[in-house]
Amino acid sequence: MKPVNTYQYNLSIKAWAEEDRPREKLRSKGKQSLSDAELIAILLGSGSRSESAVGLAKRILSGVDNNLSELGKCSLAEFMKYKGIGEAKAITIAAALELGRRRQLSQVRDRPQVRSSRDAFRAIAPLLVDLPHEEFWILLLNRANRVVGRDQISLGGVTGTVVDAKVLFRKAIEGMACSIILCHNHPSGNLQPSQADIDLTKKLAQAGVTLDVLVLDHLIITEKGYYSFADEGLL
Repeated sequence: MKPVNTYQYNLSIKAWAEEDRPREKLRSKGKQSLSDAELIAILLGSGSRSESAVGLAKRILSGVDNNLSELGKCSLAEFMKYKGIGEAKAITIAAALELGRRRQLSQVRDRPQVRSSRDAFRAIAPLLVDLPHEEFWILLLNRANRVVGRDQISLGGVTGTVVDAKVLFRKAIEGMACSIILCHNHPSGNLQPSQADIDLTKKLAQAGVTLDVLVLDHLIITEKGYYSFADEGLL
């Protein structure tokens, strides 16, 4: 007979060997030693009478195919569908995930220099990758191609958003930008630009030449990566 696996049989965490308990494991071995489920279990604090916190955390992760990016998109209501999660626990998980997203964002607040499409992607991705709807943003760059601002231009639905060129260039001029990079997300995960995307890019690039605010690139952002108009020769 195989030894009993306490994870499988949902024993209380208090019944586990001390070195296997998430909090004790973090204290003795460091946070990097914990699995995603164990980290979430610490946030939960407890499970239910029939399930440990780690078991519940594993079930939550299974519901998003163990994809932390998808987990970050979950609403409070979606978390609360799981037995053992009330509003307080749902808020705790959501808050922790939002802190993780903001940590990514804080890494680009020191005016990073944009030398490539990859640099631009890193500067805007934390704002767009987890959204269930489309948003259009611009990166404002100074003469040295350093990011001096990020401005939202429009917010739309699942399949599109409307961009007003007057609003876009007013923000660029008010931000004293020498050049800009257009950015919008595709919640569907499709990295290919639509004809509307292509037409809008051409229109804005032409307007930028007239206003002396060059459009350097247009990025389509998804959780899978990005598409660069400049890299593909469309700008």
